Amino acid sequence: MSEPARDDAEPVRIPDHDLDDLVSTVTQLVTATRKQNETLARLTDEEPSINDGTEGEAESDDGQTPASATAEAAPAASEKAPTTIFILALDGTAYSEELAALTNWLDDLLLPVYGREVTTSRPWCQQWQDHPEAVARLHALWLAWQQLTDVEAGLTGPSTWHRDHLDPTLLQLRTPDGPFGACTTSATRPNHRLLAFPQPPGA
Repeated sequence: MSEPARDDAEPVRIPDHDLDDLVSTVTQLVTATRKQNETLARLTDEEPSINDGTEGEAESDDGQTPASATAEAAPAASEKAPTTIFILALDGTAYSEELAALTNWLDDLLLPVYGREVTTSRPWCQQWQDHPEAVARLHALWLAWQQLTDVEAGLTGPSTWHRDHLDPTLLQLRTPDGPFGACTTSATRPNHRLLAFPQPPGA
């Protein structure tokens, strides 16, 4: 039996000292995110060296770069450049590192500020990392947060993030028929179950 919606619920008020801690955490997250972005940009912009340690061999007698050196440098460049930012397309270490960073952001910012109470009409799953849809949507939300809370996004960036990214994401994830529909609907009754998904023909 579902719990009735409570329209008269009191808004959650965060004590001032907790708010100070939250501001500090957000500042640290923004700084760490900016450093990660700078490192990624530096890695993708760097040209691989084609000099094998002997000066003067990078160019032929006519001043042109030898074709063999160019051919050797091309694969190195393609190996360093990321081919996607979609987390479900990442493999191994890249996926693990991205998921760990996403988890830190959720634990430090998203859930303390926007988590709200778990109810039958607003389920949640502590093991959200096991739900591919949740991972994909939350990661996309985090990427948008990184871009739209940057100074370069302008004064309307945070508002755009709330309207265009946060609200739709939470609506999709925490609806009763969303990916957490069979998971925790009460803080006193934790539950975790993956929902069945449509099988392709002939499977």
